[in-house]
Formats: sequence, C-alpha cells, structure tokens
Amino acid sequence: MAPRVLVTGSAGQIGAELVPHLRSLYGKDNVVAAIHTSPGGPSLRDGPLLTLDTGNQAAVVAALKEYKVDTVYHLAALLSATGEKNPQLAWTVNMDGLRNVLEASRTNGVSQVFWPSSIGAFGPDAPRANAPQNAPLTPTTMYGVTKVAGELLCNYYHAKYGLDVRCLRYPGLISSVTPPGGGTTDYAVEIFYGAIRTGSYTCFLREDTVLPMMYMPDALKATVQVMEAPASKVPRHLGYNLAAFSFSAGMLASELAKLVPGFRVTYAPDSRQKIADSWPQSIDDTEARRDWGWEPDYDLPGMVADMLAKLTTRLRPEGKTV
Repeated sequence: MAPRVLVTGSAGQIGAELVPHLRSLYGKDNVVAAIHTSPGGPSLRDGPLLTLDTGNQAAVVAALKEYKVDTVYHLAALLSATGEKNPQLAWTVNMDGLRNVLEASRTNGVSQVFWPSSIGAFGPDAPRANAPQNAPLTPTTMYGVTKVAGELLCNYYHAKYGLDVRCLRYPGLISSVTPPGGGTTDYAVEIFYGAIRTGSYTCFLREDTVLPMMYMPDALKATVQVMEAPASKVPRHLGYNLAAFSFSAGMLASELAKLVPGFRVTYAPDSRQKIADSWPQSIDDTEARRDWGWEPDYDLPGMVADMLAKLTTRLRPEGKTV
C-alpha cells in the first residue's frame, strides 16, 4: 500500500523535484505538496496542493488529518546565506517548524518523518578531508546551529517517543529545475545560467574553494532509499553523512569550458566565502553505504553534461545557445 505523504517546503530546491518524483512512485493523489507563499509550479499543481505555515502547529495537525498523512518530508527552512542575514528568523523558521512537525506527527499517527540536515552542521573543528560521521559539530552559522539542534531533536523524538525520523546530511545540491535559493553552494547552479545566457560568470567563492556536492537526481535517490529501507537498516536517527563528489569552483569552471567554448569565470569572494571555509572539503559516508546501500550515480563530468543539456533546453529562448 502506497504511503500518504506530506511534503513541506515543496516549492524549494529539493521539494520542487522531490514532489514529482514521489508522485511518480506512489501516485499523484498520495503526495500532498505544501507551500508557504510561493504559488508553486505546474509540477506541484498536478496533485494535492495546500498553503501551510509550519510555524503553526494547529495548521500542521489539520493538514495531517485532512489528508490522512502517514509520512512527512519536512523540507521547509531558510538556507545558510539567507539565514545569516536574519539569524533570529532562521532559528524560528527552522527550529519551530521542525518541532511542530515532529510533535504533530507523533500525536497524529504519522509513522515516518524525513528531515534534511546538511554539511552546514560541520564547523572548523571537523577534519577538512573525509570528515567522519562522528566529527565534531561546531558550526559558525545559525543555519548550521539549527541543523545540529535539529538532528538532536529528531534523535530525541525517536528515543523518547519511538517516532521513526530519518535524516541525511546533504552536501551542496545542484538542481536543473529550481533556481538558486540562498545557499553558500549556489554558485554551482548559478554558473550554469551564466554559461548559457552570457558565456561568463562572476563567482562569489574563490577559485580554489573545494566543497562536497551532489546532483539532485542522486539526492532524490538517497532520500527515497533511506526512507524505504527497513528500520533495522537505519540505526541512526541523527544525520547520515552523504557524499557524491567534491570539486573546486575552478574545477567546475574548467569542466563547463570543455562544453561551452570561450566560457569565462572571474572570482569575487563575498561573505559566503567565510561560510564555505568553515565546511569540510569532503565527507566520509561509509555508514550510509554500509547500513542501507547508498551509492551515487553521477560523477562531476556526468553531472555537468546532464545539467548543461537540461538547462540549455529550458533557457534557450532567454539567452544564447550552446
């Protein structure tokens, strides 16, 4: 029997692709897309769609009851760079929303909750290379603080109430569907728009800045895989490290230049550079591979070719062809 799913933050970077993916797996009527203020695109409107403020626990409870939800993917959040502009709001949105979803879920028959953690949970005390699963978590951003606190809260709800909460520490995510949304790794999406539209891009990180990254199809695969795995295969209810590949801004620019002749990149680091410098350059996801069989499909060249092809098709009327 297919799960009855609610996805909060459905108009965001992950949600905009996760909702149609889940609908393809479980049927469009079984996946409810919840948005905050965005009207949502066509891919969200082809099934149940509602406006939901996760800061309102009563509204979350009402949605769970109305749609007979048994599985929640709680994605609504402010991202790293946006959160640093208003850290108090980031705490309110990220933590109050998570607490409300967990509490509403445990009191209304929800069997599973997914919540995304991030490499933002790491800080300068974590090893720069192959940061292990149990590396120190001392983030220097409010976004990172909410990810650490959120992991602990998810683990608490599992230990205290038996709620099956599953978490992944996503690396930077690269999407061909949704535009950048305020993250420190968003240069890796913006750069494609620059390549297609103008043949140039000004990067807000240094050329030698290396970060762990992942193409969205792999992120969707991992999300569904960890949620569908038997409970015995998912002993962690803190965030699992998740990895695909790491690259520098310069390495990505070089790969793009192979496919877009004459593509030019300049570098003008801004406040996001300090955030990027506090994160590991690579992470060790041995536990995810061991426990529930995680393995990515895309490497850097494969991601660049696929991303460029998809975006070029969609953006061609707005800029030059490649």
